[in-house]
Amino acid sequence: MKIKLTLTEEMLGTKPADKEVFATYIASKAPDGDKRKEELDTAESREETGTTVFHRDSKGRPIIYDYMIKGMFKDACGSLNRCDGTKSKTLKAYKTTIDGVIFVSPRQISCVLPKGGKVGICERPLRCQTPMGPRVALARSETVPAGTTLTIDIEIMAKSLEPIVKEWLDYGSKRGLGAWRNSGKGKFTWKKFK
Repeated sequence: MKIKLTLTEEMLGTKPADKEVFATYIASKAPDGDKRKEELDTAESREETGTTVFHRDSKGRPIIYDYMIKGMFKDACGSLNRCDGTKSKTLKAYKTTIDGVIFVSPRQISCVLPKGGKVGICERPLRCQTPMGPRVALARSETVPAGTTLTIDIEIMAKSLEPIVKEWLDYGSKRGLGAWRNSGKGKFTWKKFK
């Protein structure tokens, strides 16, 4: 199946901007005498460390990887298999099935921005419950705008799964692709090319 996805809501990047995110975290916990800790303690450094971005192709254009589509399929099937009357409810061991017989290409999927579209920024609060009570943090992500298109090929080795894959793609209009999907980010429509 050759598919074109068109975003109806902006999609957020998921890659940490800080290439050394683990080393940076360790350095931030260093004793006061560590010079790297001082370098990290600037507004610019904190902003970059807390931002998620898009992977880029060799020309600097935003891309996502094929595994994000497979992850979206797993998320969709995991939700839809709880719903009576869905095709996904009949699929057993769905994660193994998606990994073993459904393949997405190309490896790097270009995000083709609409005419005049630009990569933006979304800042939002993240809330969580901890043993010490509720906590709030801020998150910052690059975005590609609604109207961005992604073209993919989906190889389904078991033809009986094609209607289920279409059901997952339909689910993309309700719960999208990328980060912060539960807020409606990354929603899309799709169409099949012959």
